[in-house]
Amino acid sequence: MTSSITSTSKLRMGMIGGGPGAFIGAVHRTAACLDGEIQLVCGAFSSDPEKSREMGKQLGLSEDRVYGSYKEMIEQEQKTKGMDFVAIVTPNHVHYEPAVLALRAGFDVVLDKPLCFSLKEARELSQIINETGRTLCLTHTYTGYPMVKQARQMIARNDLGFIRKVYVEYPQGWLSHEDVNSKQAKWRLDPKQSGPSGCLGDIGIHAFNLAEYITGLQVTHVCADLRSVVESRQLDDDASVLLRFNNGASGVLMASQICTGEENNLKIRVYGENGSIEWQHGDCNTLAVRWFDSPTEIYRTGTQYLSQSAIHNTRVPAGHPEGYIEAFANIYRNFKRTICAKTNNEKNPSEQWEDFPSIKEGVRGMAFIETCLANSKNNNEKWTELKE
Repeated sequence: MTSSITSTSKLRMGMIGGGPGAFIGAVHRTAACLDGEIQLVCGAFSSDPEKSREMGKQLGLSEDRVYGSYKEMIEQEQKTKGMDFVAIVTPNHVHYEPAVLALRAGFDVVLDKPLCFSLKEARELSQIINETGRTLCLTHTYTGYPMVKQARQMIARNDLGFIRKVYVEYPQGWLSHEDVNSKQAKWRLDPKQSGPSGCLGDIGIHAFNLAEYITGLQVTHVCADLRSVVESRQLDDDASVLLRFNNGASGVLMASQICTGEENNLKIRVYGENGSIEWQHGDCNTLAVRWFDSPTEIYRTGTQYLSQSAIHNTRVPAGHPEGYIEAFANIYRNFKRTICAKTNNEKNPSEQWEDFPSIKEGVRGMAFIETCLANSKNNNEKWTELKE
C-alpha cells in the first residue's frame, strides 16, 4: 500500500468525520498539516453525503475524492492507492467499524480517543492490528506537550526516586447546566453514541492516560464514584476515582464537567521520595519540580537544559508559547515518521518518533472506563481489579 513512501514523502491522509459544525476534525486537519509532512487528499466528512460534499468544497478537495460514506472511500482509495492512512474523528460509536475496514484494507489509522465503544471492541481491534501489522495512533493530545515529555523523562531517570502518590484532575464547566444545546454536548450525553460513560469516557480517560504516561506505572485497582449531577442525564457528568498502581503507589483522579467556570485545566502532581513534579494545561509551557531539601525548580519549554524528548517535541525558542495544536501536531509528526521508517524497513527508528499513544493505551483506557463503571455500581465492593 505504501511502498513508494520515503522519509521525505508527504503522507496522504483521508478523513472520516469532521464535517460542518464539528470541533475535533478541524483540530486534526490543522495539526496534521502543521509540519508540511502530511496532506489531506480525501474524505467522507459526514454520514450526510451533501454535508460531506460541502466540507470537501470548503477544503478545496477534488470532487471525486469526497465521498458519501466511509465504506465507499476506503474501497475506492484502496483501488487507486490514493491515500496512505485515515484519520477517524467521529463520535465514539463510529470508531470501530471504519477502523477495522481501513486496517483490513491495508491503511494505517489515526483515531480520536476513546479507542472505541467498548472493551470488547478494543480487544478485537488489538487482535486485528496484530494480524494486519498496521499502525494505529490514538490522539491522547496531552502526551504531546514538551513539558509532559520532560516530566516523563525525569521520572524514568529516577530523579524523583520511588513514586508514592499521584493526583490528576480534569475539571470542566461547560455541562454545568441542563439546557446545554450544542452538537458536541448532544452526542457526548447520548449513550447510543458516546458509550456507557459520559464524563469519564470523554475527559477522565485523558487524566488516566496522562497519569500512566508520565509515571510509567499502571493502574491495577480502582474505587470509583460516578454520578449524573444534572438529573436528566443518562450518563455520568462527574467522576471521582481512587487509584492503586503496580508499584504500590496510590492516587486520586477527578474528572468533572459540572465545575462551573472551569475550562480545560488538566493538572497532574506526582510525588516521589526525593521530589515531585507539577504540570497543568493552563500553563503548559511550565513544569514545576520541587525537592525535599532544595529550592523549587521551574523548567520552561524551548530551553536547552531539557531532555532530548522535550527538545524533539518543541518548535520555537523559549518565551514563545506552544499549545494545544502543537501538541496534537507532535503526535501526528511522530506517527508519520514511524510509518515511513516501517515502510522502509528501518530496524531502529528513533525512539522519539515511536513516542505516541497506540492500541495498548487504547485498550487500557477502555478497561479503565468499564472497570470504574462496574465498581461504581457495586456498593459492596470497595476495590475492583483493572483487567485488560
